[in-house]
Amino acid sequence: MKIKDVISHLELLAPRHYAEDFDNTGLLTGDKNTDLSGILVTLDCLENVVDEAIENNCNLIVSFHPIIFSGLKHLQPSDYVRSAVVKAIKNDIAIYATHTALDVTKGGVSYRMAQEMGLNNVKTLLPKSQLIKKLVTYIPANSFEEVKEALFNAGAGSLGNYTDCSFSISGIGTFKGNEDSKPKIGEKLNRENIEEKMLSITFLPHLESSIKAALIHSHPYEEVSFEISTLENSYQNIGMGTIGELPESLSVEEFLQKTKTVFKTGVVRSSLSRKRNIKKVALLGGSGAFAIKNAIQSGADAYITADLKYHDFFQGQDILLCDVGHYESEQFTKNLLHEYLTEKFSSFAVLCAQARTNPVNYF
Repeated sequence: MKIKDVISHLELLAPRHYAEDFDNTGLLTGDKNTDLSGILVTLDCLENVVDEAIENNCNLIVSFHPIIFSGLKHLQPSDYVRSAVVKAIKNDIAIYATHTALDVTKGGVSYRMAQEMGLNNVKTLLPKSQLIKKLVTYIPANSFEEVKEALFNAGAGSLGNYTDCSFSISGIGTFKGNEDSKPKIGEKLNRENIEEKMLSITFLPHLESSIKAALIHSHPYEEVSFEISTLENSYQNIGMGTIGELPESLSVEEFLQKTKTVFKTGVVRSSLSRKRNIKKVALLGGSGAFAIKNAIQSGADAYITADLKYHDFFQGQDILLCDVGHYESEQFTKNLLHEYLTEKFSSFAVLCAQARTNPVNYF
């Protein structure tokens, strides 16, 4: 088995297409065509994690945070980033980072936070809009089912909990080929009138190349007419954060104690909220100050995130803002990735890193 086989499954879990533009996800070091010896999963890929990979004969580190985030002008081991990268390269260890690709995935970072808090009816807090693509094409009636099936097999027509979704209208298509044409239906230089069906079908953008290939391969025409547009609709399965409900309301004090216990943190920094009971909870792993207004607009009683600044807490009068710490908010991501890869590669060693990577201490 090759490292690229693991990458293929990671791309299914968290397609890099949806990572934020500023991010640096994917394979950061190593050759994807190398034979796989073992996988070590971590939140951060520091030098002590690379040491652990070497000790356990793991030549692939799957990290949530990318160790290489901005440009490196040299590879002298002069800081924690370069030290880890140099040691990984010297020992032929590949490093793959998921980061914001996993942040925005349904079942990703914030969904795991909600699971750990025991929330019900969990949904994406900030579903992405202008994401869903729509393909419209025109197919001879006698080839319609074959082409439609090929598009379904390529991943088109999936909406939330439904698959094989499409819409069609029957009509008459006309065309006339020139001297150089090689029509599969009719004759060149003659105007043909063909019974066709217009097919409208949606798909996600990371599938666009495979959707086009399936269309061209299965369609009987020499020249295939189609158009692709982007819809304004929001898509629930891609986006930052989550929101859900506790099984029963808790007092502020009870909720803060539960949060502190679940996230195993020495302290929870919270706002002076007017809320007295907490039922609806929003969560966002990592730095989540940008989504405070969204959490309020969603009707959340509390918002669990990290890296809130002094002035952010002034927004927490009608919502209980809870800063549990950056590492603490994302700590379960390591377990998420470990469980996923263990299921997919049960015959290979998939280890959860034991090395400490949290740079913050509490006294």
